[in-house]
Amino acid sequence: MTSPEPEPVAPEPLRGDVAAEGSEAGSSASPDCARWSFSDHGPWVLDPDHIPWQWEIDRVRRGTRREIPQLLSHRHLPPLGRTARTLTTIGGALAAWLLFEWRRPSSRRGISRRLRKAFEHLGSSYVKLGQIVSGGEGLFPDELVAEFKLLRDQVPPEPFDEVRAVIEVELGGSLEQLFAWFDPTPIAAASIAQVHAARLHTGEQVVVKVQRPRVAQLFRDDIAALTWIAPYLVGRIPVAALANPPALVELFAETVIEELDFRLEAQNMLDIAEVLAITDQRSIIVPRPHPTLVSRRVLVMERLSGFAFDDVESMRNAGIDTHALLQAGLIASLEGAMIYGVFHGDLHGGNLVVQPDGTTALFDFGMTGRLTEFQRVAFMRLLMFGTTGDQRAQLAALRDLGAFPPDVDLEQLAVDLQIDGPVKDPTQMSADDLMLEMRDVTKKLLAHGARVPKELMLFVKNTMFLNSATAVLAPDLDMIQQMMAIYTYFASTHGDRILREVGIDASQAAPDTEAMKAAFLVDSEADSLTFRELQARRDEVREKLAKRRKRGRRAG
Repeated sequence: MTSPEPEPVAPEPLRGDVAAEGSEAGSSASPDCARWSFSDHGPWVLDPDHIPWQWEIDRVRRGTRREIPQLLSHRHLPPLGRTARTLTTIGGALAAWLLFEWRRPSSRRGISRRLRKAFEHLGSSYVKLGQIVSGGEGLFPDELVAEFKLLRDQVPPEPFDEVRAVIEVELGGSLEQLFAWFDPTPIAAASIAQVHAARLHTGEQVVVKVQRPRVAQLFRDDIAALTWIAPYLVGRIPVAALANPPALVELFAETVIEELDFRLEAQNMLDIAEVLAITDQRSIIVPRPHPTLVSRRVLVMERLSGFAFDDVESMRNAGIDTHALLQAGLIASLEGAMIYGVFHGDLHGGNLVVQPDGTTALFDFGMTGRLTEFQRVAFMRLLMFGTTGDQRAQLAALRDLGAFPPDVDLEQLAVDLQIDGPVKDPTQMSADDLMLEMRDVTKKLLAHGARVPKELMLFVKNTMFLNSATAVLAPDLDMIQQMMAIYTYFASTHGDRILREVGIDASQAAPDTEAMKAAFLVDSEADSLTFRELQARRDEVREKLAKRRKRGRRAG
């Protein structure tokens, strides 16, 4: 019964065959689509009054959040075994780099490679931490991001007997009682869980996400060990950037602890599907979680399929407007964060597919950004004042988001960062001046207590993914014109709310195009800026910095 049937099985995460048999084609959409942005004809209909795992979800979420400060408290004696192994492995990587590579031109690549191998050796927790870093383009050095991207989806699967045991304990029945067919070979295996294709006895095709048997305790032990070690690593890892080790451990704990309870992930799916429905973003859908087959360590959901997000040729052959896909994704991310305070926090190519009708299906809601009402308004202020060029107001919004301490001297910060000065075009600066400028800004930010809050990190990570997707889907898109179009959408759709909460009458005040150009660090005389041109500018800056580092190593 548990051996694969002779039917196609999806080769990538959550990309199964067409979702289950539903109503006949052409009939009205499923009733639950009135509340949630789901596929029109799903394998089951969700009734909000009959979802048992949802009944105590608020208590579960509160308990999970209360656990985070306890895990991050600095203990006198951390878990000795994991702490010793972590110190030995990471310390060994740093020592080998100092002995053999730190004077070489490729030094940054060397330390990044050694850290990646150390994380692989340490196992699931560190693979997950590396994956979070790998999504931080723009926040972490390019070498570190590129190296840690190799950690994605490279975790060996658990033995099938252990997977079976987790499912049977969590769902309260034998595998044969629960499923008519279950593929023992996983579609994908990641650091926290692996995903299997299956079919219910009632005929619905599903995917089953199963948590690794010992991963929850392992993560908690590793967070405790890292909390103890991190302060001693400050200033000792040359690629740590602004996310200094203690802040990175805090970000890791905040991000991963909620991922360990799949009931919270299922609720995230419903919350984001509801926001997409309220905002009428029906071009983006969420798979239905099963109304009863969800527990702390198992999540059964609807099976959806489509084109890979980078399969541009197939999408264009199907008549799909790839520019519209990008714009819908960006608006949905902005709308969720700015207006409703909830958004998908882990956009990448493996977490979404595009269906032949142009609808984008989102997967994997373990990392979901959730802003308090205070943070949500601060986030709206950050983005809206970005369109007006009010940088002091943006600094205040960043403080309220948690990027600076509550008592930071904003006026002194503005003076130190020289925000009233002219925009410096990095392509017009020498390599030495550019390096000095970057070091100077980093030093000043750290002096004022700068850190990267979880929700801001997730949003920036999503934006960087959409940014890189633009290179594939719409490289000749005019970035400034795109920003103007999005501003117009928010002014017409949410203008009253923006006026009430931020004090900007978006329907009357045109965005400051000079501020938009300054955000891209381009000259105010520029009439347009395509993504291709923006990428060329970035490449020029990277090449300039690389040459500067090589000269510095030779001189050293």
